[in-house]
Amino acid sequence: MSSVAETAAALQTGDLAVIPTDTVYGLACRADREQSVRALSALKGRTDAQPIALVARNRDALLELVPELESATLVRGPFTLVLPNPARRLPWLTGSSPDTVGVRMPEVEGLSAELLEAVGVVAATSANLHGGADPARVEDVPAGVLAAVAAVLDGGELPGSPSTVVDLTGSEPLVLREGAVPAEEALARIARVLAE
Repeated sequence: MSSVAETAAALQTGDLAVIPTDTVYGLACRADREQSVRALSALKGRTDAQPIALVARNRDALLELVPELESATLVRGPFTLVLPNPARRLPWLTGSSPDTVGVRMPEVEGLSAELLEAVGVVAATSANLHGGADPARVEDVPAGVLAAVAAVLDGGELPGSPSTVVDLTGSEPLVLREGAVPAEEALARIARVLAE
């Protein structure tokens, strides 16, 4: 297993890492390096047409990569928000939908928080093979994935349900995947943020 410093260093140099989030273990890399993101997709068994989300410690970290999100609605927690990407930034992350980008700002503490504080933002998806079970423990991550990454940060057992994906690009929020937060609750939380 790796320390926070070792994991952050691996990510910053463009390597892949397995990291704990607020939901499941993620397979992560630098979001601004196309080669790293392509390697992540290949290891997971995904096509380049499938999008990968940005996972950030805060709004400022996101704005460094996608400044157009300045006025976007951002909700912390186990959500992946699909937001407009009018400048079509980071096309290697957006898959077949270059006009949108997926964003997460997890509520984390401990090692997960320390890592995000160190790296700011990463590209991340569940640390499983495409279509496989979402890993709640490092032991649940496929051996082939563990063998192929430069660092593994063990944050203990996680909830094990993936993020709830909500599309905010239309006139009304639309739940694309129900995950850690039930659809009705997710829409209610987002409505409260929109009303602020």
